[in-house]
Amino acid sequence: MRVTARQLNRATLERQMLLQRVYREVPDAIQQLVALQAQEPASPYLALWNRLSGFDPAQLDQAFADRSVVKATLMRMTLHAVHHQDYPPFYAAMQRRIRSGRVGDPRFTVGGLTGEEADELFPALRKYAGKQARTGVAMEAHVAEQLGGTREGVWWALKTYAPLHYAPTGGPWSFKGRSSFRAADRAWEKVTAEHGTKLLAQRYLAAFGPATVADFAQFTLLKQATARTAMEQAGPVRLEGPDGLKLYDVPHLGVPDGDLPAPTRLLPMWDSTLLAYRERDRIIPPEYRPIVIKRNGNVLPTILVDGHVAGVWRVVGETVEISAFQKLPRGAWSDLAVESAGLMRFLTDRDPKLYGIYHHWWAKGIEAAEVRSVG
Repeated sequence: MRVTARQLNRATLERQMLLQRVYREVPDAIQQLVALQAQEPASPYLALWNRLSGFDPAQLDQAFADRSVVKATLMRMTLHAVHHQDYPPFYAAMQRRIRSGRVGDPRFTVGGLTGEEADELFPALRKYAGKQARTGVAMEAHVAEQLGGTREGVWWALKTYAPLHYAPTGGPWSFKGRSSFRAADRAWEKVTAEHGTKLLAQRYLAAFGPATVADFAQFTLLKQATARTAMEQAGPVRLEGPDGLKLYDVPHLGVPDGDLPAPTRLLPMWDSTLLAYRERDRIIPPEYRPIVIKRNGNVLPTILVDGHVAGVWRVVGETVEISAFQKLPRGAWSDLAVESAGLMRFLTDRDPKLYGIYHHWWAKGIEAAEVRSVG
């Protein structure tokens, strides 16, 4: 079966709960979405606000506090919020890749320690962080004590690839100021890398499919051969994309009609839909990609119009400023005004200056056809 580009766009929106807001418990929603990019603490909250009907941010606060949702370094070696049951297989799938990206880095090797010697610190690190949250400063000091002195780059590597979760530290988005850590439980030790990768591929397809091997490799940064094996095992449904490439999918979800209407949305920074594919044009028109995804890795907050990125947004004062990359129809502006008003109500008791530290990108100039303050 051959599917169109528009069908793939609608499949992503449907599986990512972006065709309509739905009722879900927060942990269940995150499990369905596979993972929420969380390097910017506010982004998981905004991701859920875009997707869940009646979303209360206190629900995610509680999920982080009771560890039904955990925050850790996983796919693409960046921070994600995942369901606690998913952390063991996801970590088992990613640990080897994350570890190699750290112990082979000059920022680690400068300390003179081997990767195997760093691995030997796991038991003491887990015991130290097991009963209560520890600050990064305390963890680094503990590592230095185990080594008989400070070794540059060791804690920098370990905090990324050791089985650790970030512990909530308060603030409007649960993680404020200096990072704190706690040990993950040892369930990941019972999961093989192969099984974890297969499960991750299945979950990826359920959340983002149909997709190619290259898409899954991009989402995870796993090697192509590893990604291919996992996709072959996880995706028994085979489709053909508009470019003739083989697409994998899980059964029973199907591909929706490309003519389904798609509502406007105000996606957060680093929304996973913008980073889940090798070819980002499923969501981002190619000419807009360099405006949205910066060379240093920043991914700006975007507007979706008819299912595609059509501009960026930021909070200025008490309104949302939208920089549209193209002329938008009047109806789209009306819908964006409604969404923006809802966003400002959502932010009132949390963080009215959301993403303010990233306004330098606007100061450098955003190529826009039209700029309006709405909401």
